[in-house]
Amino acid sequence: MSLPTTGRAWHLVARPEGEPAPEVFALREVPLEAPGPGRLLVRNLYLSVDPYMRGRMNDVPSYVPPYALDQPMDGGAVGEVLAVGEDVTGFAPGDHVLHGLGWRTHAVLGAARAARVSEEDAPLSAYLGVLGMTGLTAYAGLVDVARLAEGDTVFVSGAAGAVGSEVGQLARLLGAGRVIGSAGSAEKVRWLTEELGFDAAFDYKEPTPVTEQLAAAAPDGIDVYFDNVGGEHLEAAIDAFNVHGRAVICGMISLYNATEPPAAPRNLSLVIGKRLRIEGMLVADHQRLRPRFVEQVSGWVRSGELKYEETVVDGIENAVDAFLGMLRGANTGKMLVRL
Repeated sequence: MSLPTTGRAWHLVARPEGEPAPEVFALREVPLEAPGPGRLLVRNLYLSVDPYMRGRMNDVPSYVPPYALDQPMDGGAVGEVLAVGEDVTGFAPGDHVLHGLGWRTHAVLGAARAARVSEEDAPLSAYLGVLGMTGLTAYAGLVDVARLAEGDTVFVSGAAGAVGSEVGQLARLLGAGRVIGSAGSAEKVRWLTEELGFDAAFDYKEPTPVTEQLAAAAPDGIDVYFDNVGGEHLEAAIDAFNVHGRAVICGMISLYNATEPPAAPRNLSLVIGKRLRIEGMLVADHQRLRPRFVEQVSGWVRSGELKYEETVVDGIENAVDAFLGMLRGANTGKMLVRL
């Protein structure tokens, strides 16, 4: 069959201040070339939109380079190989691959930057969520960073999101004694407690302060806090921590669109007396866990012990809407774009 000569890709055309407006993005037609030696041409089937992408829209030093203006954006994607260049082994047209050139309909990339995935082992979308970076983040945060111990009480913010919903379930499967989550609606709270097995959950948008709601949910304190939100949630966790508590700082989505520096937690001095450990994490530092993670977690997915939810938006033209909706908490579980 003839190969496509053009595709479409989202470009960042201006640096956002505060919450990004749709006008800072542009969907443009881009030329495609047949793959050269060592390269693949891939038709993307699913794209991932993730909170960390908001930070890449700012031109500031960070752990990952910022998006360049007027260039295609990138991110996680799963697609079908359409063609392979010379000197490529291990890939053939029709294979499905996981790679990092999302935000576009087609990608041409080096074969070394792609990983084969099997639709027989799991739905393709799962490799962007429960069995992908999202899942490994939850797993590594609990195992490597928090060093979860049998019987620990675990609190996770953003618990109805892609990472948070998996953190709570994995914590229980790995031996936690009690799991508590916060989410942004009564329906999400119900989902956490009635379907995912959280022991308690609360709606942080209620008038009652997060500190008070967490104290009621964890009268005996918490041992581990998995932070996806920051701000008031981190302050509440510091109040609730038992001695030698551990905080995994994975994300701070409440601050990503802030235009002013946030106030530090007002109770930070409690870190001393409680001998707390507060540690940031990047999933890239924990790749050695991937084989163990895939083996263990895929088994729990197949058995039904680990559930996952996806919020799927159709069409490349709606990728920005999906991204902005995710920042506002419109998703339950992983937010994906299906092409």
